Amino acid sequence: METAKKVRSAPDPNRAEKLKAFDRLLTVMDELRENCPWDKKQTMETLRHLTIEETYELSDAILEGDRTEIRKELGDLLLHMAFYSRIGSEEGAFDMATVLNGICDKLIERHPHVYGDVVANDEETVKANWEKIKLKTGNKSVLEGVPKSLPALVKSIRIQDKARGVGFDWDRKEQVWEKVEEEMNEFRQEEAAGHTEKMVQEFGDLLFSLVNYARFLKIDPEEALERTNKKFIKRFQYLESSAARDGKKLDEMTLAEMDQYWNEAKNL
Repeated sequence: METAKKVRSAPDPNRAEKLKAFDRLLTVMDELRENCPWDKKQTMETLRHLTIEETYELSDAILEGDRTEIRKELGDLLLHMAFYSRIGSEEGAFDMATVLNGICDKLIERHPHVYGDVVANDEETVKANWEKIKLKTGNKSVLEGVPKSLPALVKSIRIQDKARGVGFDWDRKEQVWEKVEEEMNEFRQEEAAGHTEKMVQEFGDLLFSLVNYARFLKIDPEEALERTNKKFIKRFQYLESSAARDGKKLDEMTLAEMDQYWNEAKNL
């Protein structure tokens, strides 16, 4: 196996241009921070919700397959990274150099199969090694890396991925589907009994098991649900516009009338 001293990346003919562009971003960020009234006032706290918004906009662009928008949204996120680093520099906490060197050091440490003598020939071994290294470097739990503020569906995906990384997982997808059916039956029992709190708990268990089954099928449940959301929005907006075109109001229509437009939308 190659060691860190022997690892070489393929030559990049555009490296100088990329470094120049990155330097330009840092220069523009410095100029804005020093000269723009809005940029002067920003803190990490005021930028936080904007960063979250930009991340979701990038996610939308990815799902739409819009490469132009992906490029633009990546630029917005890079601006935010530069902004946080500039503020960190002003506070004497960190700067862009320490941020970049920090992530490079972490990547090298967690890829011993590239920079050391560890053998890892498949994705699952790489992920398992990653979690083991994190435990050795101070993490008390493999689940510590799951952000508390993640949306619940995304959080369940990450929890299951990390547990799988240390071997805590089902052997076969059939076992997982049996768990889905078990959780469905338990939910229906609590529904029939009218136990509201237990219904909530069992519904959560059912969703968690469905996420687990999706993982075995290599389906991203967050992406699948968002695609369905977008499909529903498109069809419902067709229903709205078509009904308005025909002089009808949704709140005065029967479900059967609305279904006619809905079925038309499904065939588009």
